[in-house]
Amino acid sequence: MKTAENTKPKIYTRVPIMPLDLSFVENVKVNRSAVERRAATIPTRRTVKKEWQASWLVQAIRVIDLTTLSGDDTPGTVKRLCVKARQPLRSEIVDALGLKESLTTGAVCVYHGMVSAAVDALEGSGIPVAAVSTGFPAGLNPFKQKIEEIEASVKAGASEIDIVISRQHVLTQNWQALYDEVRAFREVCGDAHMKSILATGELGTLKNVMRASYVCMQAGSDFIKTSTGKEPTNATLPVSLVMVRAIRDYYEQTGYKVGFKPAGGVRSAKQSLDWLILMKEELGDEWMQPHLFRIGASALLNDIERQLEHYAYGRYASMQYQALG
Repeated sequence: MKTAENTKPKIYTRVPIMPLDLSFVENVKVNRSAVERRAATIPTRRTVKKEWQASWLVQAIRVIDLTTLSGDDTPGTVKRLCVKARQPLRSEIVDALGLKESLTTGAVCVYHGMVSAAVDALEGSGIPVAAVSTGFPAGLNPFKQKIEEIEASVKAGASEIDIVISRQHVLTQNWQALYDEVRAFREVCGDAHMKSILATGELGTLKNVMRASYVCMQAGSDFIKTSTGKEPTNATLPVSLVMVRAIRDYYEQTGYKVGFKPAGGVRSAKQSLDWLILMKEELGDEWMQPHLFRIGASALLNDIERQLEHYAYGRYASMQYQALG
C-alpha cells in the first residue's frame, strides 16, 4: 500500500495572541452561492481510489480526535476509547496493509470529569487528551466558572482545550467582547493548545462565521472548530470552506498557521476523504497533518476500519466485530 506523507515540521511556531484588527472583520465578503457551488464539487468531482484511498483513510485515522461526550460516560468507557486510540486498527489489518510505522488517532476528546481517566489510560502513548470546556456545549456558564474549568482541565493533564465561544457576541456583532473572551481563555490555557468552537449552526450567516473565525484567530486560537456536535446543524462543507479560506487569508496576512477541526456529523469514511480533499486543495499538504487538522468524531473510526478491511481482504466484517461497534 502507498503510505501517506506524515511528516511533521521540526520547528512549529505557535499562533500568538495578536491585537484585534477590525479591518479583517469589516472587509469580509462572502458569496454564498459561489461557496455552495465550490463545496458541491468536492464530493462529486474529487476522489481517490484503490491503494490511494486506503492511504488517505489511514491518514484520516491519524487526524481523528476520538471523542466521547455522552451523559453516560464512565472511566471504563473512556479507558476503552483510549485503548482504541492507541490501536485504531486490528493488528491483522495493519499487517495486511503493510504499515511500517505506528498508527494512533490524533487525540482523545472528553469532558473535564474524564480527563484524569484518559490521561492515565494514554500514559506513554504520546496521544494528547483534549478537554471540552467553558460551559460546553452552550457556553452560557458564568465567565469565572469558564476560566476555572480551563484551569482545572489543564491541571488534570489535558494538553488541548476545546473552548466554546459565546454566540451572543457574534449575533450582536460585539467583536471586542468576543476577542476579550477568547483571549482570556487562551491566556489561561498556558501551554495547552486551544481550539475555539464557533458553533457555526447557531451563527446565522456565513459572513458571521468568517468574521468570528478572524476574531478567534487574532485572539490566539491554535485551531478553529466548526461545532460542538450538539447543534442541529454541525460540520458542513460550505461552512468548512469559509473557515479554511479565513485561515488561508490569515496566514497570508500574518504568516501564522491556524489549524482547522470539523466536528459533528462526520461519520463515514467517504466524508473524511471529502474534508481531507478540502484541506489539500485549499490549504496544501501540511494542513492535512495532525498539528493543523483534526476531525472530531466517534463513529467515524468504525467505518474507516471496515473500509480498510474490505481493501485488505475484499469483504466487509459485521459491525459487531468492530471494537467500538
